[in-house]
Amino acid sequence: MKKLVILASLVFVNYLFANTKDDCIKKGDGFIYVQNECIAYKKFNGEGDSLNIIIHGTWDEGSDTLARYSPFAEDLTMMSDISTIAVALPGYSKSSSNKLLPLGNKEVKNLAATKEYIEFLENLVLSLKAKYSAKKITLIAHSAGCMMSATLLGVKPDLVDNLVCVGGVYDIHKKSNDKNLISAVDVVDKISKKAKIVLIYGTADEISTPQITIDFYNLAKQKGLDVKLVEVKDGVHIDLDMTTQSKDSIIELIEE
Repeated sequence: MKKLVILASLVFVNYLFANTKDDCIKKGDGFIYVQNECIAYKKFNGEGDSLNIIIHGTWDEGSDTLARYSPFAEDLTMMSDISTIAVALPGYSKSSSNKLLPLGNKEVKNLAATKEYIEFLENLVLSLKAKYSAKKITLIAHSAGCMMSATLLGVKPDLVDNLVCVGGVYDIHKKSNDKNLISAVDVVDKISKKAKIVLIYGTADEISTPQITIDFYNLAKQKGLDVKLVEVKDGVHIDLDMTTQSKDSIIELIEE
């Protein structure tokens, strides 16, 4: 009986998620189909043809990241008057996990450093950019989302205009010996010098320690990139992107 209940629960969960493009389209506004995944998002409308996209990091599987990040997206829209989108990556909120595992999967580590996830993020940004006819893209990314976004800058140099990267990891090879993984240090020479980058760290962050960000900042400066370093005194990892210092840095960047 217990096995039947579990099986029924899994079937119900799969029913809730959109497994095909048609299923995703039927779910209406707030969903977009990208690389076999139906991605939930929340958009707050501003003026102009720029678009801010918030990329969250690793949370426990199934976490409602949109509930957490929608108010943040709304705040940024009100502060900047630029349209802002919060996305739920595969396996979070009502986004599907047909092909990609959630970042918080307990069995497979470093998913944000896989080429598969970087390609997915590239296509997600491209799809949102096309859907809303945006001419300028700013990514606002935290933790694992920051790691993916920083790598994307080098993988697709002409896609993202601005990046605010908070509490990220930029050299996955210091954490893993898996040669198939990729991070920003691997593609730093390909990052466009036109891109504006803000790197934010918290002095009390024990997950992405300050030196991780400082080291990449120094490398980026050495490579001639347009990069700024922001310190959040006593800032811890969780919600570091939502601190006053981070918000001020985001608004300063996108209003330049």
